[in-house]
Amino acid sequence: MNTDPKDKRLRPLDGRKARGRLAEEAGARFLLGQGYVLLERNWRCRSGEIDIIAKKEGVIVIVEVRSRSLHSERYGTPAESITPRKIKQVRETAAVYLQWSRQLDEPIRFDVLAVRMEQNEVATIEHIVNAF
Repeated sequence: MNTDPKDKRLRPLDGRKARGRLAEEAGARFLLGQGYVLLERNWRCRSGEIDIIAKKEGVIVIVEVRSRSLHSERYGTPAESITPRKIKQVRETAAVYLQWSRQLDEPIRFDVLAVRMEQNEVATIEHIVNAF
């Protein structure tokens, strides 16, 4: 096996990233089940990335997906892991998205999907509407 850390082809998949992708997928399915229309997933620009951009009842919803395994909650819940720096970054990235998509006059809100994982499976999803 190649041990070069720059060679991504042979490194084992980062468990944290895999759990994050699983949480985002579960979050997208959750929102679809609640009647949201998904506009974008993992939308990126220079200022950052937005996990999910959705729309419901004429409101653009910027969604940050946060996940934690149940055994790591001693460090806080998924929702508690959102720092002021992260909020600022998501807001700045949302402003770029609204400009890019020519939707500057649309109503917008910021939600959080707090996903709790247990043994690489989704245990619960908490939807925090208008989180920040």
